[in-house]
Amino acid sequence: MKSINMKKIIIIAMAFGSLIFAGEYKYNISKIQPEILERMINGNSYRDNCPVKEIDLRYIELSYIDFNGDTQIGELIVHYKVAYSIVKIFRELYNIKYPIRSMSLVSDFKGSDFASIEADNTSAFNCRNIAGTNRWSNHAYGKAIDINPLENPYISRSGKISHKKSLKYRSRKHTDNTPANRAMIASNDKARKIFSKYGWSWGGYWKSIKDYQHFEYKK
Repeated sequence: MKSINMKKIIIIAMAFGSLIFAGEYKYNISKIQPEILERMINGNSYRDNCPVKEIDLRYIELSYIDFNGDTQIGELIVHYKVAYSIVKIFRELYNIKYPIRSMSLVSDFKGSDFASIEADNTSAFNCRNIAGTNRWSNHAYGKAIDINPLENPYISRSGKISHKKSLKYRSRKHTDNTPANRAMIASNDKARKIFSKYGWSWGGYWKSIKDYQHFEYKK
């Protein structure tokens, strides 16, 4: 029997409590611990009147491939009912090498959806209303995620795109093999189909507006 080459093993003891082989997708799901809740409150993404309480939310650390082709560990907060579907989705995205610019809690942007988008940050839970309304967004329930928002912009009824860096992505056709272009999600792409496989609907199919970054779970 061949001996195990220990140099090829990454030990993630503190975060994951197990031995992980190099290059292997990894994740950790946990309840919202006090230090995470403090980040959420201080970062304006959580408060007492939110439609979901922290006991029903889960903090997830998971692998993703960045625009340089390197494996990183990102952070997401979602509702406990969708936590396992999220880690399955991102496992498949990781396996097809779908690139993600960054993945940090929206609390790191003081709860500002605009600032998070400007940083091209992939995020999920944020206790906020649907823009321009007094109705809770699905993000406020932890059942929505915005992925690579600059490459997958929100386009209003009038055709307005609020972020200048997103203007070139109005056309939803892949033109090259750069990470940014591969991050753009079109209807026939594997990334869109992976989300759909696990019951998540896509804002790119909405009729009056288009929200190509947005996936939500309504089951």
